[in-house]
Amino acid sequence: MTNIDTRSPWVAITVAGGWLLIGAAGLALSLYLTHHHLEAIKEALKNSRYIYIWGDSLGRRGLIWSLLEMSKIAGMIMMPKSHIRLGDLDPVDFENFPLHLKRLLTTVTTMIFTSVIWMGAAAILVKLK
Repeated sequence: MTNIDTRSPWVAITVAGGWLLIGAAGLALSLYLTHHHLEAIKEALKNSRYIYIWGDSLGRRGLIWSLLEMSKIAGMIMMPKSHIRLGDLDPVDFENFPLHLKRLLTTVTTMIFTSVIWMGAAAILVKLK
């Protein structure tokens, strides 16, 4: 097994801190979606219970709440069966959801999960050192 101390410092920086860059980019993309595409998302999900209940306050409660709301909406689109069973998502709204918004929500979710997995792997590598 090779020791990370024998590698270039840039490799160590990338392994130990690359997750932070991807996570920050994912959060920035989520904020972008909140500020620029939230109205289109609310219009596409207008028959869903979650948007019906929280639609007026979405994007107006601050930075952290905006990120949490966008992650909830991304979760509804990424895992539609469970949210349809819960009643938060309307099946017709999911079927008619715009493809470009679905791609953006998939990208945000992938970036956040990638950074979490990378962070766990980096922590394990540091622990094994």
